[in-house]
Amino acid sequence: MDYLEIVGGKKLSGSVTISGAKNAALPIIAATILSDKEVTLSNLPNVVDIRTLLKLLTMLGGEVDHTETVAHIDNGSIHSTKAVYEIVSQMRASILVLGPLLARFGECEVSLPGGCAIGQRPIDLHLKALESMGAHIEIKGGYVRAEAPNGLTGAKIIFDKITVGGTENIVMAAALAKGTTTITNAAKEPEVVQLCEMIADAGVKIEGIGTNELSIEGTGGKPLNFKRVEIIPDRIEAGTYLCAGAITNSSITLNKVDPEHIKASIDKLESMGCSFDISDDSITIHPVADLKPVNLITIEYPGFPTDMQAQFMALAVIAQGESLIEERLFENRFMHVSELNRLGADIWLKGSTAAVKGVENLYGADVMATDLRASSALVLAALAAEGTTNVRRIYHLDRGYDDLEGKLSALGADIVRKKESH
Repeated sequence: MDYLEIVGGKKLSGSVTISGAKNAALPIIAATILSDKEVTLSNLPNVVDIRTLLKLLTMLGGEVDHTETVAHIDNGSIHSTKAVYEIVSQMRASILVLGPLLARFGECEVSLPGGCAIGQRPIDLHLKALESMGAHIEIKGGYVRAEAPNGLTGAKIIFDKITVGGTENIVMAAALAKGTTTITNAAKEPEVVQLCEMIADAGVKIEGIGTNELSIEGTGGKPLNFKRVEIIPDRIEAGTYLCAGAITNSSITLNKVDPEHIKASIDKLESMGCSFDISDDSITIHPVADLKPVNLITIEYPGFPTDMQAQFMALAVIAQGESLIEERLFENRFMHVSELNRLGADIWLKGSTAAVKGVENLYGADVMATDLRASSALVLAALAAEGTTNVRRIYHLDRGYDDLEGKLSALGADIVRKKESH
């Protein structure tokens, strides 16, 4: 198993290019199932989750030609509609093939998802919505079996709570349904917006893109013909590198980034004392030696993202004063706390709130990554710690960060990937 060895206390400088967004690429890869012609996707991040989902398409019979950032996908040859446990257990996003497979083929079997350990992310909202579009669904032997032999029919969907994956699945299903589907309380994340734009560019009439009320006029089963799609920049990766600048008191520049998508992170960093130069697609952070504490609550977009909570906790650890961080979206999203405390942090947990008391110094130690974003928080803390930190179980990082150690090295960090010796 690989681990990262990080010697802290180094200043960073220079610029880093932000990769395509994993969370935008995954639903877009799933959406290619709605077409029986070749689709080209560019600016894909070079991460494990992308390769896993592309592998799932080939197992269904699709043809995939994939280099690091570009994929040519032809799902005209799909002959199986069963997404097997071996793949789905590796990543939750595999559930995104449910809507498009059902819409195009009238039936599918998808294993119940695995993936992150950050808590329950039930798919019952997805299933209930598909049932209201006429699907017959049963769960048996660990698989969701869905049938709609006469195709799906447009329906009024009201989500009890905002669900990004649920919104994406239903948008894809609705694209080929008969009639109009309306989704109330839809997710508004930039990744959802890009999926809607891709489907709209293929001729499907979608109203309300970027709002919480979507209306989609389906094609009645006719497959779509997609234009080439360039994946939007990864706002979580961008936010993580801004935190790297802040925690090491270094000025760095991010290129190929959409500042609008990371407004919540920029606002919080400004409240901690950092300042920024912002242009259309680049952003430079000017840090501050004494970070102020931060209070934040995770909430759906455009609020503060749960995927940035761990990284800001790492910053709060060295801020001057006490920060309060409340996690409202996932119940297991504080698994990095005990590991940060191993590095010398002073964090107390009470229910869904963490109280973080700033400390003078962090000290290198052996720590273990527990999920994707927790891993990046440990890397950030290690950059600021005195001495050497080994971050173990970094396969979590590889799921979602494209060449993290390469990009940080280029900025001047002392970070090396090593193999465990047994």
